[in-house]
Amino acid sequence: MIDHDRLFKELLTEFFTEFLELFFPDIVAYLEPNSISFEPKEIYTDVTAGEKYEADLLVKARFREQESYFLIHLEHQAQPQADFGRRMFRYFARLYEKFAIPVYPIAIFSYNSPKLPQPNFHRVEFPDTVVLEFNYQLIQLNRLNWRDFLQHQNPLASALMAKMNIAPEDRPKVKSECLRLLATLRLNPAQMKMISGFVDTYLQLNTAEEEIFQAEIASFEPVEIEVVMEIVTSWMQQGIERGLEQGRQEGRQEGELAVIMRLLNRRIGTVAPELQEQIRQLSLTQLEDLAEALLDFADTADLVSWLESHPKG
Repeated sequence: MIDHDRLFKELLTEFFTEFLELFFPDIVAYLEPNSISFEPKEIYTDVTAGEKYEADLLVKARFREQESYFLIHLEHQAQPQADFGRRMFRYFARLYEKFAIPVYPIAIFSYNSPKLPQPNFHRVEFPDTVVLEFNYQLIQLNRLNWRDFLQHQNPLASALMAKMNIAPEDRPKVKSECLRLLATLRLNPAQMKMISGFVDTYLQLNTAEEEIFQAEIASFEPVEIEVVMEIVTSWMQQGIERGLEQGRQEGRQEGELAVIMRLLNRRIGTVAPELQEQIRQLSLTQLEDLAEALLDFADTADLVSWLESHPKG
């Protein structure tokens, strides 16, 4: 499973200034560049719902040429959520109450659907008056055209294009263009790895797409090809390492299964095919538990009872 929130939080924390430059240049104009600091997590408990909410990213900054400060609250959303605006207002109200300085709220939606424009406000109104209208900035990635970001010399552009509105036939092209842009930026190895890993996570290509991707890379300038091929090679190496680890786990599980079947045959006699199939469905941890438990089995009924109390994992 992909931990979307962790990936986005790491990316936005590392490239927060670049995020503002890409989407909110007006903030950059009145923000003191060297004043940015990341505040500790703010966790709120909703007593009525019995749930805890954690603000994703909270940044404190100073107004340019002033002594006054403000907060930027950035919330990432990987799944659609009903009444999200109310949640943003709740964060705003509590942050504003606690810190007593202006709060600039931003939400970034990274899910694939729905693609209809999502609201960026929370309103409380009556037939005769509007009591409250709270607005926040909203970046809905699935409504942004990746082509509009090709010319931005910005590492966030090279990463977030992978989550923008992409036609299925454009997937290999987008992945290659993400890397082409990345190859032109002067980033340290850790930053390169972070962005290239982000792109590879969200643009996994099938065999046919991979061929198109390789053809796109071949058309790059020689300097770009060299950098991009280093990235692609690292992806391949990581894939091999993951495959080897999976193979080791599978080999260990097969070995454990073979030993258990031999022990069961000695302990309770030949195991029926349907019971053998149930045992094959067990996880490695469950197989290890069964290997210990079977020493106390007297007959097939004991095995059946154990399997019933340990559904496949």
